[in-house]
Amino acid sequence: MTSDPRPTPSLATLDPPRAVDEGPRPVLARRIGTVALLVVVLAGALNLFGLWTSTTTRTDGDWTVSVHYARIARAGLDAPWTVTVQHPGGFGDQITLRVTSSYFDIFESQGLDPEPSDETSDGTDDTWTFSAPAGDTFAVSFDAYIQPSSHRGASGRVAVVVDGREVASTPFRTTLLP
Repeated sequence: MTSDPRPTPSLATLDPPRAVDEGPRPVLARRIGTVALLVVVLAGALNLFGLWTSTTTRTDGDWTVSVHYARIARAGLDAPWTVTVQHPGGFGDQITLRVTSSYFDIFESQGLDPEPSDETSDGTDDTWTFSAPAGDTFAVSFDAYIQPSSHRGASGRVAVVVDGREVASTPFRTTLLP
């Protein structure tokens, strides 16, 4: 009989044990991975990936307009958007706001509160007319959440319009995270 010169295939499924003189297996990669995972978990616990709001305010003469909005958000989250207008002496019979139309494309709308008595759009801006409240302060809220299909943010501008001209305006921007 002749012996077969081919090596016999091993049926082992594990690597053979390391020899003591080879030292311990490197653990640096595992430690880096563990620290990276810990950083992500801590950032989530501190709400760094959640909703962040901001308020921007501009004053022009006697008119002050403020927008409280979601500065940083993610798809599917409720997002605040409230405009507050202040004017000493009140507003007369009505108050008109002009808002960038495309800003609202990232939202699923539940409606405005209060609802405008009249609204128009020129394709760039929406113009909303409201019955003026008694007093020096008016506020309107937009009840909405970020569309699940939205992956990019949007910027906009809101302005108070009196006699066809803007008397105060302020810009704002919502950034969306994945």
